[in-house]
Amino acid sequence: MWVHKFMKLKFSALLVVPLVYLSLMGSSLMAQSKGAYALKDAKIVRVSGPAIEKGTVVVRDGLIEAVGENPTIPADAWVIDCKGLTIYPGLIDSLSNWGMSNTPAAAVATAAGRGGGRAQVAAPTTPAVTAAITAATAPPARGPEDRPSNQAWVKAADQLFPTDRNIESARNGGFTSAVAFPTGNIFAGQGSVIDLAGERAGDMVLAQAIGQMITVPSGGRGGGRGYPGSLMGVFAYIRQIYLDSEQYKIAHSIYEKNPQGLPRPAYDRTLEGLLASPRVLLPATREVEIERMLAFAKELKVNAVLYGGYEAWRAADALKKAKVPVLLSLKYPEKALDTDPAAEESLRVLELRDKAPNSAGALAKAGVKFAFYSDGVSAPRDLMRAVKKAIDAGLAPDAALRALTLTPAEIFNVQDRVGSIDKGKIANLVVADGDLFADRTKVKYVFVDGGKYEPVEEPAARPGGRGGRGAAGPAEGNEIR
Repeated sequence: MWVHKFMKLKFSALLVVPLVYLSLMGSSLMAQSKGAYALKDAKIVRVSGPAIEKGTVVVRDGLIEAVGENPTIPADAWVIDCKGLTIYPGLIDSLSNWGMSNTPAAAVATAAGRGGGRAQVAAPTTPAVTAAITAATAPPARGPEDRPSNQAWVKAADQLFPTDRNIESARNGGFTSAVAFPTGNIFAGQGSVIDLAGERAGDMVLAQAIGQMITVPSGGRGGGRGYPGSLMGVFAYIRQIYLDSEQYKIAHSIYEKNPQGLPRPAYDRTLEGLLASPRVLLPATREVEIERMLAFAKELKVNAVLYGGYEAWRAADALKKAKVPVLLSLKYPEKALDTDPAAEESLRVLELRDKAPNSAGALAKAGVKFAFYSDGVSAPRDLMRAVKKAIDAGLAPDAALRALTLTPAEIFNVQDRVGSIDKGKIANLVVADGDLFADRTKVKYVFVDGGKYEPVEEPAARPGGRGGRGAAGPAEGNEIR
């Protein structure tokens, strides 16, 4: 009888395991373990060089081991027949908050015990949450020395949540990497390049500090509870911070060379964060803003990257002369749903909506380096449609693909790791059954860090869902009047 009970228990356990596995799968198959794969007889669009019409990509331990028309296939490799399929480099969102934690505002409300008297759940202790709580309880800022709305030291790498649903959705559409930035302040913090897979946050980080993001809040108010209180004040504040950082750098350099007899300079984490940023992202949507930010970047003597770019088609020559790259928003301006349909709109507003997709083609023609970013468009199918609009407006398809792969990798100096299909690079790949920008093309496989995923069809995105950028997109502080 004990044998019969043991067999029943064993059989029940066998049933539980598949059920647990299925409950963890979500809307796409879980990644199979990193190992050796041979993606055989596919068209390979390398981006860094000519396409291979029929070739094989060999992947081992998360890296591309070989690529070519007839490379040696290892005996232990899992061979995947890709006849009739096309392999692309994994797509990169060049300005994102995919995988990031909840907004600091929500965390402050939770941690401070607000919510109509209900019991509160403890907020996650991330740097953004700590800074937000400090800002909410600190006295009003009276000047730049108080460092209002400044989280220059915060890294996106310290705020990652591998369970963010945006990661899976983006990966299903062929996105394998993102340049994630904190949000919510004038000096928002340092961005990190992440791969869209990993059981732990540390597994996702590809480059931990690749630049500082600056936002110009709508109406000029910087969230400093009184300072800065105008657009002019915001620019004066940014200028002062950079002057302070230069003085801070000189003072510490002098002290380190000869500390005897000199007072020790104070430590300032905001200025340390700024000095640790190799580039600065500045918002610029309209032509006048592009010209203003180009002049501002020159004044500040920073390695600048502009983001937004709706009217970049008007400023292509100026951008080429300045040699400043641009991140183009894929959230094209549209008429608000609650707008009075009988209300008249200016020609300038109508032109902005009509011409925004032209910017990519104009920049490509002028030889300006540019990349695309999601800017709150969370559904990959919508992102591809936006790219298709740019193609229909004159952008070459190969230039469009480059703006989602190798160019963002170059802008953030990770081109030696991702962005193209080359030996030794990270195995971030997309295998599709046709042209990546065609409406009916389906992604068959996605490889992230050499882990294999098989996406499944997702339901249409709900209006008002969470997006790639949220409140920090270029629309914040760049209103069209």
